[in-house]
Amino acid sequence: MTTVGLGERGRMRADDQIPLGRTGLLVSRLGLGLASLGGLFAPVDEADAAAVLERAWQLGIRLYDTAPVYGYGLSERRAGTALARRPRDAFVLSTKVGRLIECGGPDTQPIWADPPQGVGPRKDYSYAGVLRSVTESLQRLGLDRVDMLHVHDPDEEFGTAVGEAYRALADLRERGVISAVSIGVNHAPVAARFLREAAAPGPDCVLLAGRYGLLDQSGLEELLPLCSERGVAVLAAGVYHGGLLAEPGPGTPHAHTGVAPETAARITAWRKLCGRFEVPLLAAALQFPWGHPAVAAVVVGARTAAEVEQSAAWLSHPLPAELWGEARHAGLLPKGCPAPSLP
Repeated sequence: MTTVGLGERGRMRADDQIPLGRTGLLVSRLGLGLASLGGLFAPVDEADAAAVLERAWQLGIRLYDTAPVYGYGLSERRAGTALARRPRDAFVLSTKVGRLIECGGPDTQPIWADPPQGVGPRKDYSYAGVLRSVTESLQRLGLDRVDMLHVHDPDEEFGTAVGEAYRALADLRERGVISAVSIGVNHAPVAARFLREAAAPGPDCVLLAGRYGLLDQSGLEELLPLCSERGVAVLAAGVYHGGLLAEPGPGTPHAHTGVAPETAARITAWRKLCGRFEVPLLAAALQFPWGHPAVAAVVVGARTAAEVEQSAAWLSHPLPAELWGEARHAGLLPKGCPAPSLP
């Protein structure tokens, strides 16, 4: 495994090891999000899930992110089964708090295919609820610890999340039970507010989904500068924008239906621009977030081993610097938006 900022020959690699902000953790540049293995939008069978995790390990991916709500415990169980046979200090594992999985849990979500019958999530951001959530996650994982805990969707019950949930995680960090406290958000202003209102020293990381990518740079307005100022590491997720940047085809999430005309036009413009430079659009999407110094790693999902391999290949695909300048000139990126650069 390569412990450098950029991979060999000046290219980024999936197995590059980089510091995760001030946490003391080292993570692979590419992380694997495990929502798909919980049946996000479509079921994934046990064999395919195991193959995804095995191939990720072979490629040097050592950052894994799951959550209780992903398939109502299914993702955590599958992650634990695969990682239990790996050296525990060789990977970084994160999960989330804010929802308990229990009989009759009312906060069900239609996005999960074939969830366990009779159970569902219940929102609980209380101090006691968070500690219970961590205990139950460890039971599902079958592991003795997780390295990082995210307050999941704190906007759902913001006051309790920034108060009790954060305090519970901060206490676990203080006692050395976990190494990092984070928040997992879909909206950049929510994350910025959380960082400003949480008690000192505040979260160590932010898992930001879909708000710093080719179609949405709203994280740049306030959150990313704030993270840089405070030494908070950002994990960029949702860089493929729910599959919208992929070529339409069978199994494409959302099937590219119902896309706003403005968004569709931006996708078309990005596709044409990348075509001019003869680079894959998804390679540009995957590499873009590292232009900002606050971004430590990018977390992507996969439902097959081939998808993991493809993301690793896109990560190391060379991209010309001129691509980003043309994107700014075309209005696809804001002026002054930082872009990846190689020495």
